[in-house]
Amino acid sequence: MKCDHCGAEAVTFIRYNGMHLCAEDFSRFVEKRVKREIRKQIKVYPGEQIAVAVSGGKDSMVLLKLISDVFGERNRVGVHAITIDEGIEGYRPPSVDIVRRFCEKNDIQFHLRSFKELGVTMDSIAPLSRDSSPCTYCGVFRRRLMNDEARLIGAKYLATGHNLDDMAQSIMMNFVRGDVERLARLGPHERVQPGLIPRFLPLRLIPEKETLLYAIVNGIEFWDGECPYWTEALRNQYRSIVDELEDRSPGSRHSIVSSYDTLRPMLYKEYTTSNLHLCKCGEPTVGKRCKSCDLLADAQKKLSNL
Repeated sequence: MKCDHCGAEAVTFIRYNGMHLCAEDFSRFVEKRVKREIRKQIKVYPGEQIAVAVSGGKDSMVLLKLISDVFGERNRVGVHAITIDEGIEGYRPPSVDIVRRFCEKNDIQFHLRSFKELGVTMDSIAPLSRDSSPCTYCGVFRRRLMNDEARLIGAKYLATGHNLDDMAQSIMMNFVRGDVERLARLGPHERVQPGLIPRFLPLRLIPEKETLLYAIVNGIEFWDGECPYWTEALRNQYRSIVDELEDRSPGSRHSIVSSYDTLRPMLYKEYTTSNLHLCKCGEPTVGKRCKSCDLLADAQKKLSNL
């Protein structure tokens, strides 16, 4: 097949808009949408800092590359990569090396934090999680360390690599669970709350398969290893639902996110900012203790009973 723009050999067919694109036009197609999202979501000025959550997978490596292209020295904005080592033997170390190499090559400041700082590892927690998914612990601890490191950096914003599939799945999960307040808290964050570095999501309208193809055609190294604990995640059920919807009706993921965006102003109005205060660990919380400290105490109790 030929590219609809230039006649060169096409590398992909975009089902939801009917376009055949070559590698060059496909890359421009992705970059244009990402840059538009960045402009919509944040305002950054010379001398300010941006943090990027980078696992080493395809989404976060594409995100880091595009953020460094848009900002960096040219615009005198500091770009920092934050990687979290969850303590998963054979899975995390190779990806850390990939992120470190990319940062060294592109003059990006690299920051590594570890679950060991909290006194745990996922390899020690996962066998003890019982009725809870290991992902519950992992997600909360990762967010704590990322937010803490972004604060230490002095970052104005924290970018995450959530793609279109991730967004559609999260929206559906919260609708099904009836957790409307959590829907109101989904990024990109428009409100700045004390102690929380607001997140922005430049890839939120880019399908997962497109981030993979972008990484391949642009020669971006990434880690494609599979987390040994991913099969227990509740999200997998919603991933299957969204994939089936998209397969039957191309554009369904975009429609889910677009519908949510229409509702967001009403959700923001209904669910105002909570009165946050600092937990003893330094993280903001509504209650006496943050979720991270609750889960950490639970994990340490289970480990001590071994």
